Amino acid sequence: MLKTLTRILLALVATPFLLLPVTPALQAAADPRDPYTHFFHPTFGDFQEELEDARADGKQGILIFFEMDECPFCHRMKQQVLNQPGVQDFYREHFAIFSVDVEGDVEITDFQGNSLSQSDFAFREFRVRATPVFQFFDLEGEPTVRFTGATRDAQEFLQLGEFVADGHYQQMNFTRFKRATR
Repeated sequence: MLKTLTRILLALVATPFLLLPVTPALQAAADPRDPYTHFFHPTFGDFQEELEDARADGKQGILIFFEMDECPFCHRMKQQVLNQPGVQDFYREHFAIFSVDVEGDVEITDFQGNSLSQSDFAFREFRVRATPVFQFFDLEGEPTVRFTGATRDAQEFLQLGEFVADGHYQQMNFTRFKRATR
């Protein structure tokens, strides 16, 4: 009798959840994936070459995530936003995405062909002083949109991607875009 009652209660409790449609947001929350495998693209640090590959792959630009190990906001972005499949799929469809350690000594080649350390690239070329910084570039290697700090959630980060991918940044700022798309 107790087993039967338990089964009935479990069925009643589970039924509303079984009837819910599986939305991308629910799916994303249920199945987080490693951002270094599913969000960022692998790179040898030659951004001139990455720019050529982005053009050849039909991307709309490049996104560089400037981060550092001790940054709690970088960590939160990776653990709560960049690990979401919906975010990963959207961004990888539209952008070539790379991570740069603002304290890194690894040599990279910038968009103009200059060789320098990751930290010099971040600080000297883009004045990154706080992290995270999401810097978008067009297919000529020119900076287009910069977002400093963590987004509120995955939805806001997807809005940022749409803002850049659809070219809305050419007509308005991101705050105005968010208000218009509510």
